[in-house]
Amino acid sequence: MIERIPAIDIIDGKCVRLTKGDYAQKTVYHESPVEVAKEFEQLGAQRLHVVDLDGAKSKHIVNERVLREITTQTRLVVDFGGGIKTDEDMEKAFDNGAAMVTIGSVAVTEPERFTHWLEAFGAQRIILGADVRQGKISINGWKEDSEQDLLPFLQYYIEKGVVNVLCTEISKDGTLAGPAIALYREVMRAYPQLHLIASGGVSSYEDIEALEAAGIPAVVFGKAIYEGKIDLNRLWV
Repeated sequence: MIERIPAIDIIDGKCVRLTKGDYAQKTVYHESPVEVAKEFEQLGAQRLHVVDLDGAKSKHIVNERVLREITTQTRLVVDFGGGIKTDEDMEKAFDNGAAMVTIGSVAVTEPERFTHWLEAFGAQRIILGADVRQGKISINGWKEDSEQDLLPFLQYYIEKGVVNVLCTEISKDGTLAGPAIALYREVMRAYPQLHLIASGGVSSYEDIEALEAAGIPAVVFGKAIYEGKIDLNRLWV
């Protein structure tokens, strides 16, 4: 079964979602991310994807308190991203209970640092964030596009030991327009050994089934939950 990972995005300590990564298109869904996390756990979720959007914008972790609340008040396996730029940020994420971290921008701007983290913390604890806009890897909270093309970017880091990749098609994110299944199929054809986590555009339970049928190992989704598009009682039974 495809791994089904709910997402919590945080701004000002609150549970929010953006559309296409645009901070001007923000919707607040809940005042307490930890209460949302508890609900996911009660429904059967085992994993949780947490993004510190303030951190992504500020280029350092901001919402570590929320991370700590989630990891101390639930048993969810949390992967955390957003604003992790330094060794101190890495330690802060793990010290506050993250089981894994998602790193995107540093892998583009400081490949030696990212490779060091892979070696120091282990490939199973690091998820390579590959956020794509018009075929190019986007960085710094999706505010900048690099010159890196997706497949060569992945190839480089697979050779360095990466096994987990979170790939977001930015044009789909928060739109409820359906996931970029063709893109994820292309990645899996090229690198079938990857634990690929698809992200962006999921609008229904049927979208998740379509990703599973396409052989995608895992999926992250958020807005479809908060907009009531998915029956949570079906997800983790």
